[in-house]
Amino acid sequence: MTTLVLATRNEGKLREMQQLVAQDPALAHVEVVSVATAFPEVEDVVESGVTFLENSALKAHAVAKATGLPAIADDSGLAVEVLGGCPGVFSARWSGTHGADQANIDLLLAQTADVPAERLSAKFVCCVVLALPDGTERSRTGEVLGRISRDQRGDNGFGYDPIFELPDGRSMAQLGAQEKNAISHRGKALRALRPDLAELLGS
Repeated sequence: MTTLVLATRNEGKLREMQQLVAQDPALAHVEVVSVATAFPEVEDVVESGVTFLENSALKAHAVAKATGLPAIADDSGLAVEVLGGCPGVFSARWSGTHGADQANIDLLLAQTADVPAERLSAKFVCCVVLALPDGTERSRTGEVLGRISRDQRGDNGFGYDPIFELPDGRSMAQLGAQEKNAISHRGKALRALRPDLAELLGS
């Protein structure tokens, strides 16, 4: 087996990555583990970048160097058109506390309270970076288009999923795991990275 270290402590992202890798027979030899579980001694990387790519690369290279194993990291977030693409790279800590999902949602809805519903176009963006201990890097990006909804719907997913409305009227949080992986920004980015994984990690 080839161990691929996922540079995140987010269990939701770990599940998504494991499911997506498991769907590809060419990656059957790849085991995705969390840096938090497999290498708890590795310190968190400061996400000091100002783009999704910069943050992903910082995390992936740091974990690859620390573990001596190939590492994959993503940075993803919500870009709301009327907010100039914000919260963007600050999505997870928009309210001031990292990972405070409900507080982030509440603040975003408050900031856009006076904006007509038809003007609340948004997209989820994800940049995934694969880094090898020798410095080799590959990156891919995925997006999914939608809009911000005033109503929170659904119990699946995390982050802004309950208020991100897809073109079919459902929120991202109303999708099952398999359906979400098929259309999500993270799913698209990781599927785009699959050829790189197969090439660089071998069989």
